[in-house]
Amino acid sequence: QVQLVESGGGLVQPGSSLKLSCIPWNLNLISVSVAWFRQAPGKDREGLFCHGVDDIVTQGSAVPGRCDVSRDTHRNAAYLQMRALEPEDTAVYYCAVRQGSCSTDAKATWDFWGQGTQVTVSS
Repeated sequence: QVQLVESGGGLVQPGSSLKLSCIPWNLNLISVSVAWFRQAPGKDREGLFCHGVDDIVTQGSAVPGRCDVSRDTHRNAAYLQMRALEPEDTAVYYCAVRQGSCSTDAKATWDFWGQGTQVTVSS
């Protein structure tokens, strides 16, 4: 059974930082592209980043420079680091993987999805 287990979300005040984790079960992340998405209430799912097998990171066109992605091959985990969070960042954040090439298109074919983790930014 392959699963992507996400964690790290929560309720935080504006200006806070969060680091989201994507931990796979029965999957080696070095062999797949890892993407991050978010979906705000009433909005389409938005592609944020894709971290390719070649270790090159691509990002969506509207992603602010407050976020970074990484992949720890030793721990077999992927991370999304967010800083200076704003209320507009409130969304459910998802990771997804596929053996194919990198993409930030949520409508593309993805082999596995994480369950999502809620990030709420409010004073």
